[in-house]
Amino acid sequence: MNIVPQFRIRDLYEKYGHLLWENNKHGQNAGAFLHEIEDITRRNGVDFRQNAAVDTIITDLRRKGNSNATINRKLAAYFKLLRKAERDGLIMKLPAYVRLPEKKGRVRYLSLQEEARIFASMKARSEQCFHLCEFLVDTGARVGEALSLKHADVADGAATFWITKSGRSRTVPLTKRAQASVERYAANPVGPFSNIQYQKLRYHWHEVKRSCSLEADKELVLHTLRHTCATRLVKAGIDLRRVQMFLGHQTIQMTLRYAHLATKDLDQCALALERQVENTETDASPEFEDA
Repeated sequence: MNIVPQFRIRDLYEKYGHLLWENNKHGQNAGAFLHEIEDITRRNGVDFRQNAAVDTIITDLRRKGNSNATINRKLAAYFKLLRKAERDGLIMKLPAYVRLPEKKGRVRYLSLQEEARIFASMKARSEQCFHLCEFLVDTGARVGEALSLKHADVADGAATFWITKSGRSRTVPLTKRAQASVERYAANPVGPFSNIQYQKLRYHWHEVKRSCSLEADKELVLHTLRHTCATRLVKAGIDLRRVQMFLGHQTIQMTLRYAHLATKDLDQCALALERQVENTETDASPEFEDA
C-alpha cells in the first residue's frame, strides 16, 4: 500500500486544500473537482493512488460529456493534491498520467465595431461596468484581477495585479483610457472596481449581448475582452514573449494560440526573401557580353 488505508481524497483536501488553493472561485472549483473524483473512484471500487484510477476517472468523466480540456483541469487539481501528499511522504509513487490532447478552439475577440456597439449598450446599463470593460480590453486583465485591484496597486501610469491565476504578480502600463477609468473611481473605499459584484457584471453582460442580438454567440463571454487585448497586441506586431509577460501567461504555449494572427510579421518574411533574390540578381555578372 502506498498510503495509510483510511486516507481518502477528501482527507487530503481537508489537510492541504488551504495551502494549495486560495479561498476564491478557483479554489472552490478545485474542491468540487476533487470531490467528484473521489466519488468516481469510490463508486468504481478503485484505489485513487493507483494507475487504474486515472483510466477510470477519464472514462467516467467522458461518459458524462466532459471535454479533454475539462478533464485535464480536473486531473490537474487531483495531481496537485497527490504531489503534495507525496512530498510529505504519505504517497510513495504517483499514478502515471499523460495530459490529454485539447482542441484548439477559435479565439473569439472583438472588432472595433463590435466593441463600440457592446460598450455603448453596457454604458447605458451601468457606467461603472462600462469603464471596467474598457479597462479589461486595454490591460488584458482577468475579471477577478480587476475586481481585486486596490488603489495602492495603481501608480506611475501602471497597474500591479497581485492576485492572479498563475500566482505570480505582474505590472502592466496603462493606456490613457484605462488610466481614466481607474481615476474616475478614485473615491471608492478599496479599489476602483471593488464595489462591482461579479454576478451583477455577468448579468449586465448577458443583457448587453441580448440587446445587440448576440445572445446566440456562446464564445462571446467576459473573457473575450482579454482575448481582444492579446489579439490587438499581436496584430500590432508585438512579439509573443512580450504578449506573454503582459497577459501573465505561465507558459509561451498559452500565448501561441494568438500566433496565427501575427500576419504583419509573416509579411516581413516574404519581403526579406524578395530582397535576397533582388540582391543576388544585381550582384551577378553576365556570362556573355555583346561583341
